[in-house]
Amino acid sequence: MIRLPLSGVRHALAVASGKGGVGKTTVTVNLALALQKLGARVGIFDADVYGPNVPLMLGVHQRQDSQGWVPIVRPKDAPAYIRPLERFGLKVMSVGLLVSENQVINPQASAAGQVVVQTLRDMLWGELDYLLIDLPPSAGQPQEDLLQQVPMAGVIIVTTPQDLSLLDSSRSLQLFHRAGVPVLGLVENMSYFICPNCGEEHEIFQHSDRWRPKALEDVPVLGRIPLAPGISQGINQANPLMHDHPDSPQARIFLDIAAAVREQIE
Repeated sequence: MIRLPLSGVRHALAVASGKGGVGKTTVTVNLALALQKLGARVGIFDADVYGPNVPLMLGVHQRQDSQGWVPIVRPKDAPAYIRPLERFGLKVMSVGLLVSENQVINPQASAAGQVVVQTLRDMLWGELDYLLIDLPPSAGQPQEDLLQQVPMAGVIIVTTPQDLSLLDSSRSLQLFHRAGVPVLGLVENMSYFICPNCGEEHEIFQHSDRWRPKALEDVPVLGRIPLAPGISQGINQANPLMHDHPDSPQARIFLDIAAAVREQIE
Protein backbone atom coordinates (compact mmCIF):
# COMPACT_ATOMS: atom_id res chain seq x y z
CA MET A 1 0.00 0.00 0.00
CA ILE A 2 1.13 3.57 -0.69
CA ARG A 3 0.30 6.15 1.95
CA LEU A 4 -0.92 9.27 0.20
CA PRO A 5 -1.05 12.51 2.22
CA LEU A 6 -4.36 14.29 2.68
CA SER A 7 -4.45 17.52 0.70
CA GLY A 8 -4.14 20.58 2.92
CA VAL A 9 -3.74 18.59 6.17
CA ARG A 10 -0.43 19.10 7.96
CA HIS A 11 -0.89 16.46 10.66
CA ALA A 12 -3.43 13.63 10.82
CA LEU A 13 -3.82 12.31 14.36
CA ALA A 14 -5.68 9.13 15.25
CA VAL A 15 -7.68 8.91 18.47
CA ALA A 16 -8.16 5.27 19.44
CA SER A 17 -9.35 3.05 22.27
CA GLY A 18 -9.11 -0.61 23.08
CA LYS A 19 -12.82 -0.86 23.85
CA GLY A 20 -16.01 1.16 23.58
CA GLY A 21 -17.56 3.24 26.33
CA VAL A 22 -14.37 4.94 27.54
CA GLY A 23 -15.27 8.40 26.22
CA LYS A 24 -13.04 8.41 23.15
CA THR A 25 -15.30 10.67 21.09
CA THR A 26 -15.84 13.02 24.04
CA VAL A 27 -12.07 13.37 24.32
CA THR A 28 -11.72 13.85 20.56
CA VAL A 29 -14.23 16.69 20.42
CA ASN A 30 -12.86 18.56 23.43
CA LEU A 31 -9.24 18.01 22.38
CA ALA A 32 -10.02 19.43 18.94
CA LEU A 33 -11.50 22.55 20.53
CA ALA A 34 -8.49 22.82 22.88
CA LEU A 35 -6.06 22.69 19.94
CA GLN A 36 -8.15 25.34 18.23
CA LYS A 37 -7.96 27.52 21.34
CA LEU A 38 -4.17 27.25 21.11
CA GLY A 39 -4.39 28.82 17.66
CA ALA A 40 -4.53 25.78 15.37
CA ARG A 41 -6.85 25.10 12.44
CA VAL A 42 -8.55 21.85 13.33
CA GLY A 43 -10.89 19.31 11.77
CA ILE A 44 -12.55 16.12 12.98
CA PHE A 45 -13.25 13.04 10.88
CA ASP A 46 -15.55 10.44 12.42
CA ALA A 47 -14.34 7.09 11.10
CA ASP A 48 -16.71 4.95 13.15
CA VAL A 49 -18.84 3.35 10.44
CA TYR A 50 -21.17 1.42 12.71
CA GLY A 51 -21.72 3.99 15.47
CA PRO A 52 -20.83 7.54 14.38
CA ASN A 53 -21.36 9.86 17.36
CA VAL A 54 -19.47 13.03 16.40
CA PRO A 55 -22.51 14.62 14.66
CA LEU A 56 -24.63 14.06 17.78
CA MET A 57 -22.00 15.45 20.15
CA LEU A 58 -21.42 18.55 18.02
CA GLY A 59 -25.00 19.07 16.88
CA VAL A 60 -24.19 18.97 13.15
CA HIS A 61 -26.68 17.75 10.56
CA GLN A 62 -26.77 17.23 6.84
CA ARG A 63 -27.38 20.18 4.57
CA GLN A 64 -30.82 20.28 3.07
CA ASP A 65 -32.23 22.26 0.18
CA SER A 66 -35.34 22.05 -1.98
CA GLN A 67 -34.01 18.87 -3.58
CA GLY A 68 -33.33 17.09 -0.30
CA TRP A 69 -30.12 16.06 1.40
CA VAL A 70 -27.01 17.37 -0.34
CA PRO A 71 -23.85 16.40 1.57
CA ILE A 72 -21.98 15.71 -1.68
CA VAL A 73 -20.95 18.39 -4.17
CA ARG A 74 -20.14 17.26 -7.71
CA PRO A 75 -18.10 19.83 -9.64
CA LYS A 76 -18.49 19.74 -13.39
CA ASP A 77 -16.30 17.11 -15.06
CA ALA A 78 -14.81 16.09 -11.71
CA PRO A 79 -15.29 13.20 -9.28
CA ALA A 80 -17.46 13.65 -6.21
CA TYR A 81 -16.02 15.86 -3.50
CA ILE A 82 -17.43 16.34 -0.02
CA ARG A 83 -17.40 19.66 1.79
CA PRO A 84 -17.05 19.38 5.57
CA LEU A 85 -19.62 20.99 7.81
CA GLU A 86 -18.49 23.60 10.34
CA ARG A 87 -19.29 23.86 14.04
CA PHE A 88 -17.57 26.06 16.63
CA GLY A 89 -14.93 26.83 14.00
CA LEU A 90 -14.10 23.13 13.52
CA LYS A 91 -14.40 21.41 10.15
CA VAL A 92 -16.38 18.24 10.70
CA MET A 93 -17.22 15.16 8.68
CA SER A 94 -18.67 11.79 9.59
CA VAL A 95 -19.49 8.76 7.49
CA GLY A 96 -22.89 8.97 9.18
CA LEU A 97 -23.59 12.26 7.40
CA LEU A 98 -23.59 10.57 4.00
CA VAL A 99 -26.96 8.97 4.68
CA SER A 100 -30.18 10.15 6.32
CA GLU A 101 -30.03 10.41 10.09
CA ASN A 102 -32.23 7.35 10.67
CA GLN A 103 -30.45 5.15 8.17
CA VAL A 104 -28.02 2.47 9.34
CA ILE A 105 -24.66 1.98 7.63
CA ASN A 106 -23.83 -1.71 7.61
CA PRO A 107 -21.18 -2.55 5.00
CA GLN A 108 -19.43 -5.90 4.94
CA ALA A 109 -16.37 -6.04 7.16
CA SER A 110 -14.08 -6.29 4.13
CA ALA A 111 -15.61 -3.12 2.63
CA ALA A 112 -15.93 -1.03 5.80
CA GLY A 113 -12.33 0.14 5.67
CA GLN A 114 -12.55 1.31 2.09
CA VAL A 115 -15.78 3.20 2.80
CA VAL A 116 -13.89 5.16 5.47
CA VAL A 117 -10.72 5.70 3.43
CA GLN A 118 -12.60 6.77 0.29
CA THR A 119 -14.79 9.21 2.22
CA LEU A 120 -11.73 10.70 3.92
CA ARG A 121 -9.93 11.10 0.59
CA ASP A 122 -12.92 12.78 -1.07
CA MET A 123 -13.00 15.57 1.51
CA LEU A 124 -12.22 19.19 0.71
CA TRP A 125 -10.65 20.11 4.04
CA GLY A 126 -8.92 23.30 2.97
CA GLU A 127 -5.90 24.10 5.13
CA LEU A 128 -5.75 22.33 8.51
CA ASP A 129 -2.99 22.10 11.08
CA TYR A 130 -4.53 19.03 12.70
CA LEU A 131 -7.14 16.53 11.58
CA LEU A 132 -8.31 14.32 14.44
CA ILE A 133 -9.56 10.96 13.17
CA ASP A 134 -11.93 9.37 15.66
CA LEU A 135 -11.40 5.64 15.09
CA PRO A 136 -13.85 2.85 15.92
CA PRO A 137 -13.06 1.06 19.20
CA SER A 138 -10.76 -1.95 19.30
CA ALA A 139 -8.92 -3.04 16.13
CA GLY A 140 -10.65 -3.88 12.86
CA GLN A 141 -10.68 -3.36 9.12
CA PRO A 142 -11.28 0.44 9.13
CA GLN A 143 -8.25 0.93 11.37
CA GLU A 144 -6.10 -1.42 9.28
CA ASP A 145 -6.98 0.28 5.99
CA LEU A 146 -6.52 3.80 7.37
CA LEU A 147 -3.10 2.98 8.81
CA GLN A 148 -2.01 1.36 5.54
CA GLN A 149 -3.21 4.13 3.23
CA VAL A 150 -3.18 7.40 5.22
CA PRO A 151 -0.01 8.83 6.83
CA MET A 152 -0.57 9.43 10.54
CA ALA A 153 1.59 11.78 12.57
CA GLY A 154 0.67 9.94 15.76
CA VAL A 155 -2.03 8.26 17.80
CA ILE A 156 -3.61 9.16 21.12
CA ILE A 157 -5.09 6.24 23.06
CA VAL A 158 -8.03 6.89 25.36
CA THR A 159 -8.62 4.55 28.28
CA THR A 160 -10.19 4.44 31.71
CA PRO A 161 -8.19 3.37 34.78
CA GLN A 162 -9.95 -0.01 34.82
CA ASP A 163 -7.61 -2.96 34.59
CA LEU A 164 -9.45 -4.56 31.64
CA SER A 165 -9.60 -1.25 29.79
CA LEU A 166 -5.82 -0.92 30.11
CA LEU A 167 -5.39 -4.49 28.92
CA ASP A 168 -7.53 -3.85 25.84
CA SER A 169 -5.59 -0.65 25.17
CA SER A 170 -2.32 -2.57 25.15
CA ARG A 171 -3.74 -4.90 22.49
CA SER A 172 -4.79 -1.94 20.37
CA LEU A 173 -1.32 -0.50 20.83
CA GLN A 174 0.21 -3.37 18.85
CA LEU A 175 -1.75 -2.32 15.76
CA PHE A 176 -0.03 1.07 15.70
CA HIS A 177 3.39 -0.36 16.47
CA ARG A 178 3.11 -2.66 13.45
CA ALA A 179 2.11 0.27 11.24
CA GLY A 180 5.00 2.40 12.50
CA VAL A 181 2.69 5.12 13.85
CA PRO A 182 4.13 6.98 16.87
CA VAL A 183 2.09 6.60 20.05
CA LEU A 184 1.90 10.10 21.54
CA GLY A 185 0.46 8.92 24.84
CA LEU A 186 -2.51 7.85 26.89
CA VAL A 187 -5.44 9.98 28.00
CA GLU A 188 -6.99 8.52 31.13
CA ASN A 189 -10.68 9.44 31.03
CA MET A 190 -13.03 9.17 34.03
CA SER A 191 -9.85 8.99 36.08
CA TYR A 192 -11.44 10.21 39.32
CA PHE A 193 -14.57 11.84 40.68
CA ILE A 194 -14.64 15.30 42.25
CA CYS A 195 -17.17 15.55 45.07
CA PRO A 196 -19.45 18.56 44.35
CA ASN A 197 -19.88 19.20 48.09
CA CYS A 198 -16.39 18.91 49.52
CA GLY A 199 -14.25 19.16 46.39
CA GLU A 200 -12.25 16.04 47.25
CA GLU A 201 -11.03 13.64 44.58
CA HIS A 202 -12.21 10.04 44.77
CA GLU A 203 -10.97 7.18 42.59
CA ILE A 204 -13.86 5.21 41.10
CA PHE A 205 -11.90 2.32 39.62
CA GLN A 206 -9.44 0.17 41.51
CA HIS A 207 -6.02 -0.53 40.11
CA SER A 208 -3.97 -3.71 40.41
CA ASP A 209 -0.45 -4.44 39.24
CA ARG A 210 -1.61 -7.88 38.08
CA TRP A 211 -3.33 -6.40 35.03
CA ARG A 212 -0.86 -3.61 34.27
CA PRO A 213 0.32 -4.44 30.72
CA LYS A 214 4.04 -4.17 30.04
CA ALA A 215 3.27 -2.63 26.64
CA LEU A 216 2.00 0.52 28.40
CA GLU A 217 4.90 0.97 30.82
CA ASP A 218 6.79 3.39 28.57
CA VAL A 219 3.76 5.19 27.15
CA PRO A 220 3.40 8.67 28.68
CA VAL A 221 0.14 9.76 30.26
CA LEU A 222 -0.87 13.01 28.54
CA GLY A 223 -3.55 13.83 31.09
CA ARG A 224 -6.14 12.51 33.52
CA ILE A 225 -9.69 13.73 32.96
CA PRO A 226 -12.13 13.56 35.89
CA LEU A 227 -15.64 12.17 35.86
CA ALA A 228 -17.42 15.54 35.95
CA PRO A 229 -21.08 16.38 35.24
CA GLY A 230 -20.11 19.40 33.14
CA ILE A 231 -18.31 17.24 30.58
CA SER A 232 -21.18 14.81 30.02
CA GLN A 233 -23.84 17.53 30.13
CA GLY A 234 -22.03 19.53 27.46
CA ILE A 235 -21.85 16.51 25.17
CA ASN A 236 -25.53 15.67 25.72
CA GLN A 237 -26.48 19.24 24.80
CA ALA A 238 -24.18 19.33 21.74
CA ASN A 239 -22.25 22.12 23.44
CA PRO A 240 -18.90 20.65 24.55
CA LEU A 241 -17.14 21.75 27.70
CA MET A 242 -14.26 23.40 25.83
CA HIS A 243 -16.73 25.69 24.07
CA ASP A 244 -19.24 26.31 26.87
CA HIS A 245 -16.83 26.56 29.84
CA PRO A 246 -13.36 27.16 28.39
CA ASP A 247 -12.07 28.63 31.68
CA SER A 248 -13.14 25.73 33.93
CA PRO A 249 -10.59 23.48 35.71
CA GLN A 250 -11.63 20.57 33.50
CA ALA A 251 -11.03 22.66 30.35
CA ARG A 252 -7.55 23.43 31.68
CA ILE A 253 -6.79 19.70 31.60
CA PHE A 254 -7.80 19.45 27.93
CA LEU A 255 -5.65 22.50 27.16
CA ASP A 256 -2.65 20.87 28.87
CA ILE A 257 -3.21 17.69 26.84
CA ALA A 258 -3.44 19.74 23.65
CA ALA A 259 -0.22 21.55 24.51
CA ALA A 260 1.55 18.23 25.14
CA VAL A 261 0.32 16.84 21.80
CA ARG A 262 1.37 19.97 19.94
CA GLU A 263 4.83 19.91 21.53
CA GLN A 264 5.41 16.30 20.44
CA ILE A 265 4.15 16.87 16.89
CA GLU A 266 5.92 20.16 16.25
